[in-house]
Amino acid sequence: MDKKFNPKKLEKLNNPARLEDIPPAYVWDKLKIDKCETLIDIGAGTGFFSRAFSDFMSDGVVFAADISPVMIDWMNEYIVDSSPGIKPILMDESTIPLEDSVADLVLMVNLHHELDLPETTLGEAYRLLKPEGKICIIDWKKEEMPYGPSLEIRCAVDDVKAQLETARFINVSIDDSLSKNFLIIAEKKKNREIKAHSAQILHKTPLL
Repeated sequence: MDKKFNPKKLEKLNNPARLEDIPPAYVWDKLKIDKCETLIDIGAGTGFFSRAFSDFMSDGVVFAADISPVMIDWMNEYIVDSSPGIKPILMDESTIPLEDSVADLVLMVNLHHELDLPETTLGEAYRLLKPEGKICIIDWKKEEMPYGPSLEIRCAVDDVKAQLETARFINVSIDDSLSKNFLIIAEKKKNREIKAHSAQILHKTPLL
């Protein structure tokens, strides 16, 4: 089964009703971020949520990353001129061409159920985040609904939590208040904790 969104249906991504199902102000309040200078929206599509969340960033940049050249071209044509803080960027599922530790926030909206290798994508998100940076995953609840992806490919929220913890994220919290979607927020370790973890690995590595 092909889990990826069909770019030919991209206009569905611009439906204003999506802002009612996933209110950006509600999500932003849950994130509790003092200042966000760099946001990476993985699976940005048409940049619909990139634009919505950029409103909470007074002077920052949003990298709107997607695997589809069609989506990147659409964003370059229709939103870049009016939203110069949004930078479309072509990615593949496991790699985003940005430097380490650049982002305060990584956002993934209705993407996780499409991922073939979620642990790899989460590992890439961890690499991109600054120490103490946050990841926010929003996806369809694993329930029968007359809309959205099939139940078969939806993700159980506890599975996503476990994947985040495997990718070394900490302080994983789940919010189940939205009617159609779950919301998970987690953090990258503090710099000193990352160094301590690296030192522990080196200590356990046998000398050749």
